[in-house]
Amino acid sequence: MTTAEIQLKELARGVLEIIDEGELLKKIKKGKPLIIKAGFDPTAPDLHLGHTILLNKLKQFQDFGHQVIFLIGDFTAKIGDPSGRNSTRPPLSDEEIKKNTATYCDQIFKILNPKKTKIRYNSEWLEKLGAGGIIDLASRFTVARMLERDDFKSRFKAGTDISIQEFYYPLLQGYDSVVLHADVELGGTDQKFNLLMGRTLQRRYHQESQVVLMMPLLEGTDGVRKMSKSYGNYIGIQESPKEIYGKVMSITDELMWRYYELLSFISLEEIQSLKQKVVEGSQHPKQVKSNLAMELVERFYSKKEALHAMQEFESVFKSKSLPNSIEEKVYSRGSDEVGILHLITELGMAASNGEGRRLIAQGGVKLDQKKVSDPFLKIKKSGTYLIQVGKRHFKKVRFE
Repeated sequence: MTTAEIQLKELARGVLEIIDEGELLKKIKKGKPLIIKAGFDPTAPDLHLGHTILLNKLKQFQDFGHQVIFLIGDFTAKIGDPSGRNSTRPPLSDEEIKKNTATYCDQIFKILNPKKTKIRYNSEWLEKLGAGGIIDLASRFTVARMLERDDFKSRFKAGTDISIQEFYYPLLQGYDSVVLHADVELGGTDQKFNLLMGRTLQRRYHQESQVVLMMPLLEGTDGVRKMSKSYGNYIGIQESPKEIYGKVMSITDELMWRYYELLSFISLEEIQSLKQKVVEGSQHPKQVKSNLAMELVERFYSKKEALHAMQEFESVFKSKSLPNSIEEKVYSRGSDEVGILHLITELGMAASNGEGRRLIAQGGVKLDQKKVSDPFLKIKKSGTYLIQVGKRHFKKVRFE
């Protein structure tokens, strides 16, 4: 097996589809660094483990000596990606985009090598296109082809509105590849139409077509829906070490192997060996899951903090003792009483009163280590209270 073929084998790990594998091998065999592009629209300020699937693949390309471009779609975010939508996505404001991109660099460099990464913003060239440039770009693709796209097709048949601006999103994403002369573009499977648009437009602009690598969408901690902050099933890479560790430990044993394949840096052979040991009974799945949780915490923080998170997890779950450190929130007394629902939502321990009521009904809320059964419980605004929601969330509240 040649060096290029070895590269291809490693780069294909975890990839659902490559268009076209033969083209990628041919590009690698040229022996010069390839330009690898991955675009991220700043629709939220925090990146989660689902995003790191692309980041991990970018790192692999970096390790093989290729040039990675982390493209922030600050212009396209104003349009909104219609992928998988059954209605027009509300565009983001300049203020929202600026806020969301502020922490991206700190987050991506937990994985990528900053010296080997170029950060670009597509507003650099898209704002300069002007009316003439937009018209020229639009002339290179047809409405009939655009309506072949699944989400547009279904909305058109259902008589649901499709704004003309939504047609521009895949065109502009494809034009990014033209400007950057991308050799390879990475994206999720839900981005297939947009990714292929880059190949089409590059040919129309007399460039060699980029190769497309489509990565799977990572299921969230619920094991059902894709990981998303809006679903509450995400693991953020900027969450605390104990949160990352605890959330990884909460996933099912079956889902654990999916996380290993898509998120771990150990080899596929090692993963297969771990599976075999679990089947044979020589290794417990809880220990294997702990190893994964440790690896992920260490990647985003340090080995010391990963070890501390593991020890605290074991302390809380085995001996039922309290964490070593619990965040304390100090309130002024104000009125004489406060409702427990208001308090846990104010503390961010429940997303809404509705979720708070559900947690109480399930026995998941404790006040001073005693289960709360009444969602209308009032507590006096005096002294200090320990509040626990679920197995891992603790807060102290002090009124003075």
